[in-house]
Amino acid sequence: MLKGTICDEIEVNVPASKAWEVYSSLQLAKVVEKQLPHIIEKIELVEGDGGVGTVLHLTFPAGTPGFSGYKEKFTVIDHEKMLKNAEVVEGGYLDLGFTLYLVRFEVIKNGDNSCITRTTIEYEAKEDAADAVSMVSLEPLMIIMKAVGEYLTSQQK
Repeated sequence: MLKGTICDEIEVNVPASKAWEVYSSLQLAKVVEKQLPHIIEKIELVEGDGGVGTVLHLTFPAGTPGFSGYKEKFTVIDHEKMLKNAEVVEGGYLDLGFTLYLVRFEVIKNGDNSCITRTTIEYEAKEDAADAVSMVSLEPLMIIMKAVGEYLTSQQK
């Protein structure tokens, strides 16, 4: 079994509570879909209301390497720790030999008017999926965090 964890973070000049309002809810999907159609073409609500157990279907633009989309399920939304986990439950990375592909977003207070947004990918893949493991990248998630950061800062004005 191949296992790994990668993470990165950015600073956002808004209070942690404001950032968490977006990351903890379906508002994140709306912001991403509107601001970044070249990263994620469409996000459909399959099941749920944005809480734990919610399932989203993400569709990627034509020509995206690897796959055209997948379904993810919110498995943890911790309002005290400001932490949200979403696991791929159908298609995408699972079709490439992964047994776990989890994306975590965390919002960390950094003073009264600033916060750190951190993203982590945890994965497990079968031994024969080594080529697919090389596709694991934080880049799209960093683009998402930067776009959400810009959205949040523009809402402050």
